[in-house]
Amino acid sequence: MMSQFPVKKKKKQRLRLPSPPAPLAHPVRFPKVVLCLVEKRMGATRKAFLTTLARQRGFLVEDANSDRVTHVVSEGNSGDEVVEWLLKKGSRGIDVLGGCPVLLNTSWFTESMSAGRPAEIEPRHRLQVAAHAETLEARCQVPVYACQRRTLLAHRNQTLTEVLQTMAEEAHFCGSEARSLAFSRAASVLKSLPWTVRRVQELRSLPCIGEHSRRIIQEVLEDGASAEVERVKHSERYQAMKVFTKIFGVGVKTASRWYQEGLRTLADLQAHRAKLSKEQEVGLLHYDDLNTPVERSDAEAISQVVRDAVRQCLPGASVTLAGGFRRGKQTGHDVDLLLTHPTEGQEVGLLKKVISWLDKQGFLLYHSSRRNTFQALEDPELGSNSSASTMDHFERCLSIFCLHFPGGVQIGAGAQKPGGAVTGSGVSSFWKAVRVDLVVTPFSQFPFALLGWTGSKNFERDLRRYSKHEKKMALSNHALYHLEQAFSTACEMSPAGTVVLCLQENIFDRCL
Repeated sequence: MMSQFPVKKKKKQRLRLPSPPAPLAHPVRFPKVVLCLVEKRMGATRKAFLTTLARQRGFLVEDANSDRVTHVVSEGNSGDEVVEWLLKKGSRGIDVLGGCPVLLNTSWFTESMSAGRPAEIEPRHRLQVAAHAETLEARCQVPVYACQRRTLLAHRNQTLTEVLQTMAEEAHFCGSEARSLAFSRAASVLKSLPWTVRRVQELRSLPCIGEHSRRIIQEVLEDGASAEVERVKHSERYQAMKVFTKIFGVGVKTASRWYQEGLRTLADLQAHRAKLSKEQEVGLLHYDDLNTPVERSDAEAISQVVRDAVRQCLPGASVTLAGGFRRGKQTGHDVDLLLTHPTEGQEVGLLKKVISWLDKQGFLLYHSSRRNTFQALEDPELGSNSSASTMDHFERCLSIFCLHFPGGVQIGAGAQKPGGAVTGSGVSSFWKAVRVDLVVTPFSQFPFALLGWTGSKNFERDLRRYSKHEKKMALSNHALYHLEQAFSTACEMSPAGTVVLCLQENIFDRCL
């Protein structure tokens, strides 16, 4: 009897070809000549072939965004097209008028390969650039508002932004907020650039870079350092203010008063028994831990502990990690967590229960809470002239969290940290102190809170400026109000967790 089941066809086994051998390393014979092959109109296959050929002849070949490229070789493109291609690929270290790097057609490349060495560059080899430098720069314009700029976590102008941030910090210590903001905005622009700034002339078309910032940048580019910034960094006042303001609970005014009283170090504070608040005493006690970068793994561990507490106190409530970690950073200075519940009103009383649970479990070294002071404001300005912090009225707990390490013990005398480390109080332990902010928000305000607590500070400040000046709307961590028509605008969360704010015809997507 024949089988009633269909005969399964055997799958044909695909013939697996052996993987190509790894390319052999070729000795570099001309280290001062670094080629870049323009893929536009050349094609990927031909570019790969010419790259291999050049390396076999002893030439270096790198990508367009490499800072070392000296010769750019193109096939079938004009000089203007090559410059525009380089700009799009992130190469900004080009001097159109000065001929750096040299823009060449493939005839120079062919002659160099035949000769086995770099050929002499003749006029017939060069690609002519017809457009002016200003026109080429205009093709890579930088928006004025930080909320319209894309900023990478690892940017190309670290040295320049560090000196500007030092100047911003010094201005803040002196109480000059306008000057501090100017330096901070200049640094923010440099962080967004897809190229490495090499000449001060490259800054002429960029916004938010004033004469003072430009002068400092020029010094660094020409001399490797700025004399003014070095004086600031080594000044006694700057160093003392930097130490004091790193104490949890200490602001600029308190730090400045201590400096005027003759205090300079943490040892001075302890020796003179300066009058400290409870918050400052705890901050001084755990100074080293609180000024050690918080790792992402630490933030995730703390988030999980808080989720466990929330699950015990209010099933269905959510805990969201915000701040720099939500922007993709791997380290930060604290951990920001937003708590909410999809049923409006269920979040009331949650924070008190969570704090009690965490305290009983030994997770809190210090905590200070404040109640929700937000009211639906009819004032259309909605504090649009205020800072982001004064516009935030959520119920909140500022705490110092006791993060236990795996295999550790509870906090107390005689407990050991890994490796036998000792805290500032002289007591060693298997834990470390971490700054944690717990913020409870009603579900209808959660998208605005998530946007505001994600940062960065420059992004949030400019998003509010853009809303007010360009769209006649006032944005806070609670709502978005129309200044002229006196109504609030809805904010919604996409399934992917994107905050979408509808500013009239524009939509801000905060995809993080």
